[in-house]
Amino acid sequence: MSERTSQQIRAGLNHPVIDGDGHTIEFMPLLHDYLKDVGGSEIYARFERSRPQPLLGRGTRDRWYKMSPAQRQRERVTRPSFWVGTGNTYDRATAMLPDLRRARMDELGLDFSILYPTGGLEFPQEQDEEIRRAFCRAINIMNTDLYGPHADRMTHAAVIPMHTPQEAIAELEHAVGTLGMKAIYIPAQVQRPLPVLAEEAPQFADKASYLDLIALDSPHDYDPFWARCVELGVAPTCHSGGQGWGSRTSTSNYMFNHIGHFAAAGEGLCKALFFAGVTRRFPTLRFGFLEGGTAWACTLFDDIVGHWQKRNEGTLKRTLNPANMDLQRMAALFSEYGGRLTAGREDQLSELLGNMTHHLEDLDNVDDFRACAIGEQADINELFVPRFYFGCEADDPSNVWAFKGKTRLQAIFSSDIGHWDVPDIRECLEEAYELVEHGDLTEGDFEDFVCTNPVTLHGGMNRDFFKGTSVESQAAKILADKF
Repeated sequence: MSERTSQQIRAGLNHPVIDGDGHTIEFMPLLHDYLKDVGGSEIYARFERSRPQPLLGRGTRDRWYKMSPAQRQRERVTRPSFWVGTGNTYDRATAMLPDLRRARMDELGLDFSILYPTGGLEFPQEQDEEIRRAFCRAINIMNTDLYGPHADRMTHAAVIPMHTPQEAIAELEHAVGTLGMKAIYIPAQVQRPLPVLAEEAPQFADKASYLDLIALDSPHDYDPFWARCVELGVAPTCHSGGQGWGSRTSTSNYMFNHIGHFAAAGEGLCKALFFAGVTRRFPTLRFGFLEGGTAWACTLFDDIVGHWQKRNEGTLKRTLNPANMDLQRMAALFSEYGGRLTAGREDQLSELLGNMTHHLEDLDNVDDFRACAIGEQADINELFVPRFYFGCEADDPSNVWAFKGKTRLQAIFSSDIGHWDVPDIRECLEEAYELVEHGDLTEGDFEDFVCTNPVTLHGGMNRDFFKGTSVESQAAKILADKF
């Protein structure tokens, strides 16, 4: 741990510190009052009766606790998260009370914070459309009322449901256009029932789902939503988890399910946006992937480059098309070198060689990068590096990867204040600055991490994002230099 406090570290910097991902913890009785106002007594009563939950993941919480270990194993119910909020009394109150958070900002070494919900992260996954939309509308109105008076030091992200583009646009326009919110949170995926079950066995439709990554292979066209984000000047940021996916389905161990799950969710959406050509069609749109760090992003970028080099359309057709093989030469080589391998199998060899050139692929449809329209490797850099930002928790030592690779990625400092991984919120900036004290980051790297990158993520979409805030002049200079 640094010998200096976060407040002392901030005092020694010549630039502001912007928290790209702090958290609030909802006071649920108040939120329920807002829900009643938005949805009416009937919607609230239905919510109370059914407490609708997502198909997979953390929504299994209540059910898991009511089951025996044997039942959990039999039904393979994923161990849900528990004790997700900090147990520090003062810090817990800080995450819940806007006035107290404001009073402690200088103590924490933070000039400005972009805030995200806690319970509200799950609202977009509610399966009941009316309740889902009412909850998202209610929490956005509530957080505008609570945090609006502190707009010079913090802003709260709006919660945008993404089940359909129309639903997403409606809440986006209300949150940004009516309420004046400047940042938005979108889920990285939508859980949908398998169509075959919904059609042929609707009684089992809630037993299995698939993840719609709202870009690639989605049943909906989300381009109108991305276009509206550009028009309204907001950067979509996702803060979704992958617990309950793939191997993260332990019935007994939360930590097993937790490790890497934010990165998994971020990677899924990031890949989908890239391969669906969203960053090609919307060249000014910027995306944030929060709380997963940059290790996965560095690997993803390198993998995309490596795969494109071997499987771009020209190379693919030149080196991998089975029709290019010389079957006569292949037969001669088998005859000369096959020995016992092929002896007495001449008929089978002929069939094998014939199958080597048999393929079902349409040669005009083999380029998996076609939506990206990549002509050279530099296009990958342009479609990926300036468009994507990656939220990094303060205590993550792999934050350095974003700055030390051949290609520099855009990491943004994230305090995660309010959650279990921050036992003392006064130490967030200290932990982040340790990378400088240990020689892993330069002062310039750190400035990009805690200031320049969060400014360009949001200010690059909306030049007035930081207007009227405590960092207005510094942000304006950064944006003038970068754009």
